[in-house]
Amino acid sequence: MNVLIIEDEALTARRLASLLHEYDPGIHVLAQLPSVAKSVDWFRDSQSIQPDLIFLDIFLEDDLGFSLIEQLNLKIPIIFTTAHDNHALQAFKANSIDYLLKPIDSDELAKALNKFKLVRQPYSESLSEHYVGDQVVKQWSPPAYRDRFMVSVGPKLRSIRTDAIAYFFFENKATYLMPQVGVPISIDYSLDKLGQLVDPGQFFRINRSFLVAISAIQSVHTYSGSKLKVDLQPVARQDVFVSIERVTEFKDWLGR
Repeated sequence: MNVLIIEDEALTARRLASLLHEYDPGIHVLAQLPSVAKSVDWFRDSQSIQPDLIFLDIFLEDDLGFSLIEQLNLKIPIIFTTAHDNHALQAFKANSIDYLLKPIDSDELAKALNKFKLVRQPYSESLSEHYVGDQVVKQWSPPAYRDRFMVSVGPKLRSIRTDAIAYFFFENKATYLMPQVGVPISIDYSLDKLGQLVDPGQFFRINRSFLVAISAIQSVHTYSGSKLKVDLQPVARQDVFVSIERVTEFKDWLGR
């Protein structure tokens, strides 16, 4: 795997490269670049190998990392790195695989790389060509998410459009699809797999047992501390709470 590190702190860049090699000695760091300007020059160099993944610091020595994305219309998967968390929402809208806070923790880095591996196949299947200067490079287009699901209802097969699904849930060792109208239907997918098949702009995994569509959320209630209770339509068989570790991301998702 070819990786590009765009980071203006040399020590941080070297440490990240070291952590990447610890994770997988086969990872090849193509370059360590400190600025938007030098990164633009690097991409426009016809000799440059295109990376599979970019680690991009948000605050570079000459501009924000987002400027690089805008100038080159980059569609390469990105893992953002920063000492601040106030650009998380903007990062998630820009080809982001993950958002790591400095100093980068090796376990968090491993999780981000594992996430990249999970989505790498859809990225690879959706490559098209575009130009950066005079150079033809590969550009990622968003993977196609499922428009419908085929389910068994008794002896019959039924096709259910994704936009007619309120939520998916796991109960009694089985996964169910809950349509906007009707009753729960057993489906042969795990919630982890379903999370890769549906549009993350429309569905959110609020806890280990529920993957919900934004259209199904009727209201959100704040409980003691930062605990959130979600009212769904159709009404769920049990009270539904957002996992504590997902609260911030859930709020960001609701506000997009």
